[in-house]
Amino acid sequence: MVEPNFASDFASASASDVASDLEQVVDTMITLTRLSRLDGAIIAGSESKELYLSLRRRGFVRVATSSTFRMPRRQYAVGLIAAQDALTALHQACAYLGTNAAVAVLIESRDGKFCMKVREHLQQIGFRVEAGVRCHRGLVLSASRQGYARMQAAA
Repeated sequence: MVEPNFASDFASASASDVASDLEQVVDTMITLTRLSRLDGAIIAGSESKELYLSLRRRGFVRVATSSTFRMPRRQYAVGLIAAQDALTALHQACAYLGTNAAVAVLIESRDGKFCMKVREHLQQIGFRVEAGVRCHRGLVLSASRQGYARMQAAA
């Protein structure tokens, strides 16, 4: 008689749960930022490799991570941020974003104060928060900015 191996069943189930949670986050980010296959997107944060691979599998070819490009040129229309330290990753991504841009930030913390801190930081760098969607992994916050260069010049 063969004994069932519950440990391996649990490990494979939890690995697929993590993958499906990531796919849910990617779906949400694509929807909130209105990312199309023609748009360029910069991905920043500790989970950028996973996001990058997921987007490439879906046919998004104009995506890059902040760790692969050393010279930011403000050329991307969309920023996707997934990291434990979302504020640092957001700061990295902003150097690559154009004056008209959209961002989606995954906030895995359940702390409402941290979410407000991210929101305030987005507003300080010219973004207007549009929506927040709760996922299994946390909250995906989306924001956009229009004509940021004009606002900076006026200030």
